[in-house]
Amino acid sequence: MKTILKNSFETSLRSAVLILKLVIPLYILADLLLYFDLLKYISLLFEPITSFLHLPPEAAMAIAGGVLLNNYAAIAFAAPLQLTPYQWTILAIFLGVCHSMIVESAIMKKLGISYLYSIALRSIMAFITVVPIMLLPSSFFSTTIEETSVSAQNYNSFLELLLGSLKKSTLLSIKMILLIAIMIFIMDWIKSTKFMQEYAKKVNTSFSIFVGQMLGITYGAGILINEAKSGNLSRKEILYIATFLMISHSVFEDTLLFVIFGANYWIIIGIRLIMAFLVSYLLLRLLNFFPQLDKKLGMIQPT
Repeated sequence: MKTILKNSFETSLRSAVLILKLVIPLYILADLLLYFDLLKYISLLFEPITSFLHLPPEAAMAIAGGVLLNNYAAIAFAAPLQLTPYQWTILAIFLGVCHSMIVESAIMKKLGISYLYSIALRSIMAFITVVPIMLLPSSFFSTTIEETSVSAQNYNSFLELLLGSLKKSTLLSIKMILLIAIMIFIMDWIKSTKFMQEYAKKVNTSFSIFVGQMLGITYGAGILINEAKSGNLSRKEILYIATFLMISHSVFEDTLLFVIFGANYWIIIGIRLIMAFLVSYLLLRLLNFFPQLDKKLGMIQPT
């Protein structure tokens, strides 16, 4: 237990530094862009996306930050926008599927999944997965689903703006750090259990999906890489597992970051799992009819 606590503390400390480096400056930047009414010019490029997602145009920076960087960056840009729980749920589902595209596509490549397949699948599924949420009645959310207008908070001076933004971003960072620290300890404990240690050596499809759901793409893919290289997993199995995980993974840490702001946890998890099962099942059926489809989809040798 001491070793787990030590490892969890060290990992939490690194995560805390990352959160502070990202959240505080990006939160302040978002407040500054709102204050000087500059965000509207940046938002024009993303207006079709934000409009489709029922988000204000100013959420463009949150989407870009989440897709290119990670969910910490997305939240830093979205937090000052006063989004409704419905909008936070939409953002959580969309970025849950297609966040950290650069880093996680590189991880998938180590499993033999091409960049083209990773990026295309996650981009398309991010839009498809949010559609059912738009059909839900407003009673599923604590507020109405009408789009909100975003305006900067009134400050008496530029210094007051900076101090207020620094205070709010610091408080948000502390909440996120505490949440992540708890999740890291839980995840480290899960990884240290006899069950996980034993079955990590016996890689199979269901266990790989379970690990990806619990611990995310990095660890879920990590236990598969050696098996993929050694040829113990078929190309079809690798493609099936990777497809499932790219749509639904890390159901605790990533999702709870958005729940802080009122996003509906069960809707987020439910729709991502349903979509992952449906798309993976369809892929499996297609692979049975077209055995060479994996090559056409860009499957390569694991690296």
